Amino acid sequence: MLRIFQYLKKYLPTVGIIIVLLLVQAFCDLSLPQYTSDIIDTGIQNKGVEHVLPEKIRTEEYQYVQLFMKSSEQKDFQKAYKKDGKYYVRKDLKKDTLEKLDDQLAVAFIANAQLSSVEKSSFFEQLEQQQKLPKGSLQEEQVKGMFAKLGIPYQVTTKTVKKSGKKVKVEYIDERPVFAAMINSGTMDQKILLTMRSKMEKKFDTLGESMVRSTAITSTIAEEKKTGIDIDARQTGYLWIAGAKMLCMAFLMAASAILAGFFSARVGAGIGKELRGKMYEKVMSFSDAEMNQFSTASLITRSTNDIQQIQMVETMVLRMILYAPIIGIGGIFKVLSTRSGMEWIIVVAVITLVAVVMVLMGVAMPRFKKMQILVDRINLVAREILTGLPVIRAFGREKKEEERFDDANVALTKNMLFTNRVMTFMMPLMMFIMYGVSILIVWVSTDKINTGTIQVGTMTAFITYSMQIVMAFLMITMFSVMLPRASVSAERIDEVLNTKVSIEDKPDTKANSVANGEVAFEHVSFAYPGAKENVLEDISFVAKTGQTTAIIGGTGSGKTTLVNLIPRFFDVTKGKVMVDGTDIREMSQESLREAIGYVPQKGVLFSGTIASNLRYGKEDATKEQVMDAARIAQAKEIIDGKKDGLDSAIAQGGSNVSGGQKQRFSIARAIVKDPKIYIFDDSFSALDYKTDAILRRELSKKTKEAAVIIVAQRISTILHAEQIIVLDEGKVAGIGTHQELFDHCAVYREIAESQLSEADIAKLKAQGKEVM
Repeated sequence: MLRIFQYLKKYLPTVGIIIVLLLVQAFCDLSLPQYTSDIIDTGIQNKGVEHVLPEKIRTEEYQYVQLFMKSSEQKDFQKAYKKDGKYYVRKDLKKDTLEKLDDQLAVAFIANAQLSSVEKSSFFEQLEQQQKLPKGSLQEEQVKGMFAKLGIPYQVTTKTVKKSGKKVKVEYIDERPVFAAMINSGTMDQKILLTMRSKMEKKFDTLGESMVRSTAITSTIAEEKKTGIDIDARQTGYLWIAGAKMLCMAFLMAASAILAGFFSARVGAGIGKELRGKMYEKVMSFSDAEMNQFSTASLITRSTNDIQQIQMVETMVLRMILYAPIIGIGGIFKVLSTRSGMEWIIVVAVITLVAVVMVLMGVAMPRFKKMQILVDRINLVAREILTGLPVIRAFGREKKEEERFDDANVALTKNMLFTNRVMTFMMPLMMFIMYGVSILIVWVSTDKINTGTIQVGTMTAFITYSMQIVMAFLMITMFSVMLPRASVSAERIDEVLNTKVSIEDKPDTKANSVANGEVAFEHVSFAYPGAKENVLEDISFVAKTGQTTAIIGGTGSGKTTLVNLIPRFFDVTKGKVMVDGTDIREMSQESLREAIGYVPQKGVLFSGTIASNLRYGKEDATKEQVMDAARIAQAKEIIDGKKDGLDSAIAQGGSNVSGGQKQRFSIARAIVKDPKIYIFDDSFSALDYKTDAILRRELSKKTKEAAVIIVAQRISTILHAEQIIVLDEGKVAGIGTHQELFDHCAVYREIAESQLSEADIAKLKAQGKEVM
């Protein structure tokens, strides 16, 4: 886990930009539900009226509503308005001030609205109770007389309302003039009205603030209509403005999301590029010991599939995992701000979600960890089959190899099917939880809306915030699905990057150019890493400049291992290898290998052209130098026979040329380099005897000032070598010329007798007697 985040260190400035963009996106995302709620509650239900205080209010209403206010509230109320003819107009107040006045005066406006329209029958009952008269005994004429004594007109309004599903006409009386007259005459104390207001406030305590405000706004709408304000026009304007704000927020959110995705993808791609570069650089520094530690198929998988896994997870971390806690925490705060009392639903949803994910991950996690090993296996099998296709066909092993590939393929398929089947349960279960939460919220909200605790818009916003919180946890769980596999990939990559290379230049190593190319082995012994026995034992010889040193021996005698010690593909276990009198471990690898022209046992060509392959060791080689090397290597006829000459294409691995042609191009490549040391590791075996002889004759002219070391299986190739070293089971069985070894080395004589005719052997014996 920590390894994955360590890769981000280099990209911290970009990560900072991404976090800012995600914060902007989250802000917009969390704002949209509130706009939806405002459109429903304010724009539709409240006709676009946002505040309890009317924009315009009639003079008499201005006076009446103050009957239900405390003295401090009256002062604040009066400061909020200025006189404009027969109306009072609300001043341009700050939003915070308006919000504060709304909270303070909402109940006063509700009380004012209720007492402005009291049913006539209820009004008569109140008077009878106050005067302790029998019910129904009070006559209308008596009430009119009471109004006359107070100096106020007796007015009754008739409205058609629905009762029990039927439209009926009901008479109403405005009580406020009575209270105002009584307070002015001193027959009533305003404290009585404030007590009524207090009782009303206690009654409203069971309702939410938004419901109280919405009820107060109903009276505000009615008053503003009476002052001539076009409520419909204002409602339309409010909806347009709110919609425009939502649209701007949506565009800003989209832009932030696109930019965050862009930068996240760039960081992910950058990390992938960097890791591939490091992997390539590290693998290129590996000696044969490290290459044997990791299989080629495994290194390919690590450089491709494993890095791809990390790249994908890094992008998800920046795009989704950073966003999930931001939107989740923001959603929780927004849910708490609704004060709906339904927070417990979110807790239940999150606990259920976490429980489901834990169960699924517990089942799938072991298989995720096994995934990369199985990918390695199928890559290994596929690579072996493709590389060895001619052999497979020649031996009729197609069916067996198909079965071997099928076993690896089926194992990976079963593993992936199991994990995918387990993970398929995740999305339906997540959707079930999300929609279950929505249904539960609606069910609980129904009763709260019915009792006036919350409004419809609040419920809508709560559902949206709940979905955002659940989605945040869902994003985190999706990351937890990919994390184990990416974590395994990170370990596998680090395993390669942290591997200590056994062949390294010393810190104080200087680039020493090789002047002569003389190679000397001094009591060299070598054992492969982890092996108990030496492959080479106490090897000593000198390969002089201008001479050919041949190495021959039976299969497995250590010939290739010996020449691989010269370019430091391995380091000696004991003794030392010297070039021009300097231990090669004291030389830089670059300067050492710059002096060596190496032709491997198996000719290796790279995709490109003939020219690019021949110039592989010396990119600035002229055409004349290239063609001269091709002539010496007996490859000129091959080049001349091709339509495009040196520009003829070479397929991957040289698959479009024969084995002999591949060998000749490999030899030409070493000659173009014009090195001080030539190493031919059984490089003439694919050539016919005639071509072999001509090539060696031409090569001897070119290598007069270089040391030539030839590993050979054929006696004919090394007959004229100045020095022949015979290896037997990793030890030197003899050193000398062909004649000397034939006469005195049993191992060499055995090899010679197995390859030469009786006439050739008799001739050699005769030559040996003459020498004696």
